[in-house]
Amino acid sequence: MSILVDKNSKIIVQGITGSEGSFHAEQCLAYGGNVVGGVTPGKGGQMAIDGKVPVFNSCKEAREKVGANVSLIFVPPAFAADAIMESAAAGIELIVCITEGIPVNDMVEVYAYLKTTKSRLIGPNCPGLLTPDEAKVGIMPGFIAKKGTVGVISKSGTLTYEAVHQLCQEGLGQSTCVGIGGDPIIGTKMIDLLDLFEADPETNAIVMIGEIGGSMEIEAAHHIKKHIKKPVIGFIAGQTAPPGRRMGHAGAIVSGADESAKAKMKIMRECGLHVVDSPADIGKTVKAQLSK
Repeated sequence: MSILVDKNSKIIVQGITGSEGSFHAEQCLAYGGNVVGGVTPGKGGQMAIDGKVPVFNSCKEAREKVGANVSLIFVPPAFAADAIMESAAAGIELIVCITEGIPVNDMVEVYAYLKTTKSRLIGPNCPGLLTPDEAKVGIMPGFIAKKGTVGVISKSGTLTYEAVHQLCQEGLGQSTCVGIGGDPIIGTKMIDLLDLFEADPETNAIVMIGEIGGSMEIEAAHHIKKHIKKPVIGFIAGQTAPPGRRMGHAGAIVSGADESAKAKMKIMRECGLHVVDSPADIGKTVKAQLSK
């Protein structure tokens, strides 16, 4: 089993005729994902990826003609918010936005609009998601993952890959890996994914990687204490970051007492998570919990 995407997902790529969009669309297709189309306004009727993928003028057209239910967005920051809302307006159930640098004001508008639809957004400023051996929707390297029973949720792209590598080193595979993005306003939060993994009968443990800044990890920890029965292994990046300075992601800035790595890790431990001090300990900690 998996969450959100599998081999039956019908994926379109918004911005498929651009260099980033075409490169990653080809990678997703090569991994075995069901890429059924692309969207670039004004270029409808063309074929992309060596003639393998039809290009449409709009998400609505792609939805109607090829039944798209997942959209992967590689659109410049100035136009990405409109691309997300266009996809949602077309009724596409899952929208994955890789774009970094979308203005916060634009995301406020997107967030409000998405509440009026049935669409779910992953990102922006994220690596996307991967269900091993089934579908790759984003920029995660598929070759590092293998099918298994550990769900991965991460704010950090590179630490997602590190966690997956650690798990594989211990002989453990993943059900689905989700990079949620590190911006101040994102579409899908940790709590949402925790519930999906809890409901998935073939996910036996969850890895949750957070960062300094914001309160999402604390909210997730309290939610885990009340509602999640599966073991959750947690890590917080940015343990040496000074308060008031942004570290990497736009949302990774300590502005309150509970937003430091130390404070978050303390609360997570109090809520029953198995917190590791180093990402190098993720794999062996998950293995220890699964062997109990």
